[in-house]
Amino acid sequence: MARYAIALDYKNCIDCKACEVACKEENGILLGADKQRIWVGHAPIKGEYPFLDLTSNAFVPSQCQQCEVAPCESVCPTHATYYDENGVVRVDAEKCILCSYCMVACPYDARYVDDRTHTVDKCNFCSDTRLARGETTTACQATCPTKVRVFGDLDDPESEISQLLRVREYFTLKPHLGTNPKLFYLT
Repeated sequence: MARYAIALDYKNCIDCKACEVACKEENGILLGADKQRIWVGHAPIKGEYPFLDLTSNAFVPSQCQQCEVAPCESVCPTHATYYDENGVVRVDAEKCILCSYCMVACPYDARYVDDRTHTVDKCNFCSDTRLARGETTTACQATCPTKVRVFGDLDDPESEISQLLRVREYFTLKPHLGTNPKLFYLT
């Protein structure tokens, strides 16, 4: 068993969208679809004209935060949202009744309705594709030209992510909610 996580060196993001394309390709989502498992947002420029801080403009990759205390899991009436053996928050499409409780409960806006399966979907760290085939990276990490993402096992002290989090400062989104996300933004 593992405890998977991703560290994001978001300041290296160039908004090329390679991660979004790789994710869609890996998961069979149409390239033009506006619904996706991962995305790149934009941090706003700070200040007021003409005193703008252009260095504050940043691209911010995001996805399901893979919370250790996932609000989406606790509200699911059919237990379609669950933790797998590696602590990854997953969706069982056979159990999903499209009630959207999980979408409302997610404080990170990381869920969407998949029109192909008529279920709620989200990032699952490529658990049913790449990890199931024995690969050790996610599609988004493997394709990123600027090496923004580092995926790995937090329980393995020798993993690249564990070593990185020991030496770099980082933050998580919305820590006050107590969800304990497993996406770490490197500063």
